[in-house]
Amino acid sequence: MKFLEYTNLDRLNVFMGHLNLGERTIKGCLEAYSCKHAGSDKRLSLSLENEMLDYLGKSSDTDSSSPVDLLLSRSSRKALIYLVLTLYQMYPDYDFSAVKAHQFFSEESWDTFKQIFNNYMFEASKEWTEKNEDGSLLEVIYKALDEVVKLAECEIYVYNPNPNADPFLEEGAIWSFCFLFYNRKLKRVAGFRFCCTSNLASDAFLTDSPPYGEDEEIFADMDM
Repeated sequence: MKFLEYTNLDRLNVFMGHLNLGERTIKGCLEAYSCKHAGSDKRLSLSLENEMLDYLGKSSDTDSSSPVDLLLSRSSRKALIYLVLTLYQMYPDYDFSAVKAHQFFSEESWDTFKQIFNNYMFEASKEWTEKNEDGSLLEVIYKALDEVVKLAECEIYVYNPNPNADPFLEEGAIWSFCFLFYNRKLKRVAGFRFCCTSNLASDAFLTDSPPYGEDEEIFADMDM
């Protein structure tokens, strides 16, 4: 996967990188990638493909909601591989090898994304409007994404990780979302993750940490 640079995405990332709203902090990041394999992508892609085929061979699940249906088509498996590779790019220090097909909810629409965004990013949008005059935060995000992946041609996914294996959750996390916009024709994926953390929880964590002086006493009797 090759990282794609866009000025409009950079501008949004500067604004959403660390938006302090008093008791809460909003963090958001928009990243775009070409689906062209680079580095270890080919090896990882092959490994993921083999795992899916192995799963298909062993599965006897006939439930219509089973991820088996999602993996029967080679194009669907390829799409899933691109989504996982994008997650690896977004979080290079995290292992997504255990990700399952059912953790990606497809057939999402822009209206669905818009509703979630408006509900959870209301305060961030208000801050944007006060500082900028070129439209609402959602409108600017739409234009930036449309420039990269042509939203009318996109498949929209939301990644829903297991609670105990969520790379998006930080200390004091309140909520987090990760949307992936995939354009098969352009072979591009845009990832948009946004989350909210409690500043009160972070302050409590710092308060509970021993002061520097106490650390000095702990190490005072140790041979260095």
